[in-house]
Amino acid sequence: MQTLRDLPSLRAAVDALKNDGKPLALVPTMGALHDGHMALVEEARRHARHVVVSIFVNPRQFGVNEDLDAYPRREAKDAQMLQAAGVDILWAPTVEVMYPAGYATNISVSGVTEGLDGAARPGHFDGVATVVTKLFNQVRPDVALFGEKDYQQLAVIRQMVRDLDVPIEIVGVPTQRAEDGLALSSRNAYLTEEERKDALALPRALGEAARQMERGATVEAAIAKAIALLAAHGFDPIDYVTLCDAVTLEPMTVLDRPARLLGAAKIGKTRLIDNIPVDPV
Repeated sequence: MQTLRDLPSLRAAVDALKNDGKPLALVPTMGALHDGHMALVEEARRHARHVVVSIFVNPRQFGVNEDLDAYPRREAKDAQMLQAAGVDILWAPTVEVMYPAGYATNISVSGVTEGLDGAARPGHFDGVATVVTKLFNQVRPDVALFGEKDYQQLAVIRQMVRDLDVPIEIVGVPTQRAEDGLALSSRNAYLTEEERKDALALPRALGEAARQMERGATVEAAIAKAIALLAAHGFDPIDYVTLCDAVTLEPMTVLDRPARLLGAAKIGKTRLIDNIPVDPV
């Protein structure tokens, strides 16, 4: 595996890989890799002969008072995991490489960004769309893989690719979970032992609300119970628990088409997100 940090070296290495005409996949990450990331790498192998993984903690998607400085960074361990998984290139640019002096361009996607985390974290998805666009231009993959845990992010990237005619297949990979059901996340490392136990209320609340809706309960009533359960387990603030159209993320008050139930809330100092599919009866 080659670990590269400058664009000329990356472009030369990508050109060399592409000489055989086989597909190349990109897995964008912010590092602190866990089994969820490695599931993306494994799925990438099913879609492409060559795999590039990027590690870049993108400052443009962190807001004021968010955890940019504290975000876990452990590139040496991450590199060992990727090497063992047979990744061809680790693309690990610095902030100065990604955003050189004088950088002045921003990518903004409307509509799908306007609720949920778009409302709770203003500017976040501009930062995501911008850095992903740059990664696509730098690596020039045939396919790129993203986890469904960050479901709104996946929807934003799909919209951006459609709108800008980007010739890259976007593959969403189902959320990877610990044995007890908690969605795997680099931010789980922030949780104390007690918070880790209480954090299970998030997937359980979403799961129970989804089952109630699928059995005929009103969306409003099911969500109210989910919010009450989260509050009872110490989540505060609860940013949202919302049922949305599975494609457009338009909020839904009646379960009449394929949907996603999404939730975001903070326990202690750690903000967790999760989502599950909900299908009409």
